[in-house]
Amino acid sequence: MSDPMQFADVSIMRAGGRDLRVAHWRLNQPSDRFPVLFFNGIGASLEIVAPLAEALSNRAFITFDMPGIGESPEPIVPYTPQTMAWTAARLLDRLGISQVDIMGFSWGGVIAQQLALQYGARVRRVILAGTTAGLLAVPGSPLALARLGDAPRLAGRDEGGRIAARIVPPTIRGYAYQLMAMAGWTSAAALPFLKKPVLIMAGECDDVVPLANAHILKGLIPEAKMEIFADGGHLFLATHREQAQTAIRTFLDAPHLEREV
Repeated sequence: MSDPMQFADVSIMRAGGRDLRVAHWRLNQPSDRFPVLFFNGIGASLEIVAPLAEALSNRAFITFDMPGIGESPEPIVPYTPQTMAWTAARLLDRLGISQVDIMGFSWGGVIAQQLALQYGARVRRVILAGTTAGLLAVPGSPLALARLGDAPRLAGRDEGGRIAARIVPPTIRGYAYQLMAMAGWTSAAALPFLKKPVLIMAGECDDVVPLANAHILKGLIPEAKMEIFADGGHLFLATHREQAQTAIRTFLDAPHLEREV
């Protein structure tokens, strides 16, 4: 099987005063579908999501390493979900993209929520996978956090070895700033006003972000759809790959989901 990173256009781009390592697939190919902007989990570099980027072959796909993660330069000062959403919007400006579908996995779901709330006109649809509303989160098992850095398991058996060999571990500061960004953040008060189609994805047996968090999000977001992966843990995007990719495609391609704001 080919390495999905070989089809990516990867470069360091400056956006919002930050240098970020950005990867995109099929961005310059004609398409009548909106690009996907993906926000990764904590400490995870963009190689992890390459298999998903390749699988969604009918649309452009964009992601980037957070400051101090992967090959993005280390941040000098801490950041917040609000400032990182602003940075993501500036990146879209640099790429010449006015509107996207967004997806956030785990920690990245926080940035996805913030972008959708802060820059609603730039977001069409939202996918929140294995994530929380912040302060209202039901905590997971501390021991389970140690598994989040297992790149081969997250990428899947086929691509895992090749991808893991290319991953640059996060810097201590980069990882710490990701943790700090979550301090005091919550979307709970604003989510009832999120006038976007939203798909919530969750693993039934997730011990990092327990399933209860998906139900909290579902209760807060008007008319959100939810997909639960039976026996799935936090890495359901890999362990239930075909089901996850089908759910993503179905949601993104479904007509007439948008509601008037």
